Amino acid sequence: MLCQNCHKNEATATVTQSLNGEMSVSHLCGECAAKLGLNFGAFPTLNSMLSDFFSDFAPMTRPVPRCPLCGASYEEFARTGKAGCASCYTTFYDQLLPSLQRLHGKTRHNGKLPGSASVKARVADQAEHLKQQLAEAVSKQEFEEAAKLRDQITALEKEDTGDDK
Repeated sequence: MLCQNCHKNEATATVTQSLNGEMSVSHLCGECAAKLGLNFGAFPTLNSMLSDFFSDFAPMTRPVPRCPLCGASYEEFARTGKAGCASCYTTFYDQLLPSLQRLHGKTRHNGKLPGSASVKARVADQAEHLKQQLAEAVSKQEFEEAAKLRDQITALEKEDTGDDK
């Protein structure tokens, strides 16, 4: 196709313009494009435009936190559903907590303790259960029941620490 401006040389550039909603397309040779002030060598490529665009946001991006033991990121953990190692659970604790809350309704295990659980673990579990009951009793304004539960919790905690006071 010949240049639409000089009608002599082969058109090597296509210029698309939009003026008042009207689109016009012109096919120009390199010389005519240069005479019109269009330097096609200086036009950025899509890759360079995207890289320039995202480099503007570089100061706002933060390094991705990774597990110090295995190097896994939370995004990998969330995508695969598998932790890289046991340390991932402590590293990503703050990010995992809302997900666990949504999935299970609670963030603590409320099931049975294994038969091999220590006495200390059993006492702590029982105290936690009593504290939940205490909170419910107080919210219902059942203060006599709350006082009994408080006394049971105090007795358990003394037993746990070995205090006889």
